[in-house]
Amino acid sequence: MGLVARTIAPLLSALAPCWVSADESLWDSFQVHGFASQAVVYTTHNRFFGDSTKWSTDFTEIGVNASLRPMPRMLLSGQLLYRRAGEMYKDILSLDYGLADITALSSERGRAGLRVGRIKNPLGLYNETRDMPFTRPSIFLPQVVYYDKVRNLVLSSDGLALYGEWFGDNADISLTVAGGQAVIDENVEWGYLGNNWPGDIKPDSTFWTGSLWYTTAGERIKLGLSGAMSSMRFDPHPGSPLQAGTTTFTYVIASFQYNAEDWTISSEYAREPIQWKDFGPYFPYDKATGEGYYLQGAYRIRQDLELMLRYEEGYADRDDRDGSTARAQTGGLNPFFNRYAKTWTAGLRWDINQHLMVRAEYDRHDGTFLLSSRENPDTQGLVREWDLFSLQLSVRF
Repeated sequence: MGLVARTIAPLLSALAPCWVSADESLWDSFQVHGFASQAVVYTTHNRFFGDSTKWSTDFTEIGVNASLRPMPRMLLSGQLLYRRAGEMYKDILSLDYGLADITALSSERGRAGLRVGRIKNPLGLYNETRDMPFTRPSIFLPQVVYYDKVRNLVLSSDGLALYGEWFGDNADISLTVAGGQAVIDENVEWGYLGNNWPGDIKPDSTFWTGSLWYTTAGERIKLGLSGAMSSMRFDPHPGSPLQAGTTTFTYVIASFQYNAEDWTISSEYAREPIQWKDFGPYFPYDKATGEGYYLQGAYRIRQDLELMLRYEEGYADRDDRDGSTARAQTGGLNPFFNRYAKTWTAGLRWDINQHLMVRAEYDRHDGTFLLSSRENPDTQGLVREWDLFSLQLSVRF
């Protein structure tokens, strides 16, 4: 019997009486919601979510989610997501999440339980809700912490999560520990190996994630520490310049958020030690420590109108912040500014009504570290300083 079955079996046995005595009108608890968004993106140089130097409309998201409570201590929920995002995701329909949430213990002071299935990874302030345009702080999340270029790797995993929550008089504490298999696609190979080499990249170990949160009353202050760790294996096909090798990483995020009546301050710091082994002489890297952080402020002018300002900074290797070492390792093929990103973002959000939202944003970029090499394979054609303009219309039901 597998780990999932060994864990769930006793819980289901304990909950069986609840199932039998559950209200016969099961479908009274059934709910369906959804959303759709379409963005227009323009960049003065480089490609971001499509051929953006010619105004790209290649950023579309459509999601439908449903939930059902078959008994008091079990919730079934899932979401199908259609996503188009430039060269990275072309008309992809996928299971965003699909899980059973089983509450094993519950009282006025807390609860504990298990989630099993495809689970959103509990990373940072926004990873678990990043696919909902209405719950993101901007059209694009701060890329130096939430890398869209390898989005699926950290978004969700197939496995189980144990969680516990304690409710205090002045603050709440929550802890989640999860293990499973990562969802790996071609973008992961582009992101960690720099190209789509002949061969396959696959999980090489369990994908472990965890989070610890301290939240004061009314969510005035949120403090969190979350992280993930795993390794991936590359199996080369004939003709590949790379040998069979492994990539191991640990990803840690420290989070802070302060909420007042009219404004919110958010900040996160991420660090990612990475190690590459046995890829052979044609792969120039053996280790690096990625780093990123941002400071973001949102001010609500009125209930339906919000201003946002953010500064973010990130590095492919904190020990090579100017990119000179990587440039030398690749014989000048990787420009020094492709190893860092420094970005100012200003945005405006208008909630026309509870179902309809419009966003407009401007980004000023120095460096190209956040760009996908899949969309920008010619590194010699990259431009260090560039501007991004984006507009997004979102609807929900």
